[in-house]
Amino acid sequence: MALYRDEGVVLRTMRLGEADRIITLATPEHGKVRAVAKGVRKTKSRIGARLEPLSHVTMLCWNGRELDVVTQVEVLSSFRPLREELDRMVPAMTMLEIVDQVAVERHPMPELFMMLVGALKTLATSSSPLVLAGFCWRLLTIEGVAPIVECCARCGGPDPLVAFDGSEGGFLCRSCRRGQAVSPETVELVRRIVGGDLGGVLSEGPHGVDDDVEHLAVSAVERHLDRRLRTTRHLLDAAPSASPSG
Repeated sequence: MALYRDEGVVLRTMRLGEADRIITLATPEHGKVRAVAKGVRKTKSRIGARLEPLSHVTMLCWNGRELDVVTQVEVLSSFRPLREELDRMVPAMTMLEIVDQVAVERHPMPELFMMLVGALKTLATSSSPLVLAGFCWRLLTIEGVAPIVECCARCGGPDPLVAFDGSEGGFLCRSCRRGQAVSPETVELVRRIVGGDLGGVLSEGPHGVDDDVEHLAVSAVERHLDRRLRTTRHLLDAAPSASPSG
């Protein structure tokens, strides 16, 4: 077995036997890693608390045939603020779930990894719904399915764009409208975020449509994944129904 060192963010854990856990991590050089952490459920374990979801760590692992084995762990950040407030915990865990779905085992993903770490750091300082929205829109861009936001996704027509439909890939004009009705403020905010101005948007404070932008972004990611996200069901259940706009 080969020994390797990498960074990682713990995505989830699962009990194994009486004392061990299987740890799933996102890493830049080894993609999604599933590794056994032996003895971490024992009260005397020195590394158990370091391998909880959201922890950003450096680790030393043995490369196994099916599961790797964690031998050393050092914490770079525990992201404590994300664990202490529900309005930060839910979007943080949503990000982990999304990465868990799109990451491929043993396939390097430096861009996705750095995006995840950056988003968690931003969320630790801002509880704005736009942090998760920005993460989702950026993820779709990396996946090659960025939303069409500058013109109608169906006919290519200009403003005003009055609806968003994931099956069409973006915003729609009055003639093509279907899906979720959106306000001009929502359209402009999504345009700025997709265009790379998330920092500027966050610095301005609440915009009145931040929750709407988050709902659209999460729905778009769920369509891309072809599944509902467990961690955000309550967010989408509280969103306006996606009936045809009028």
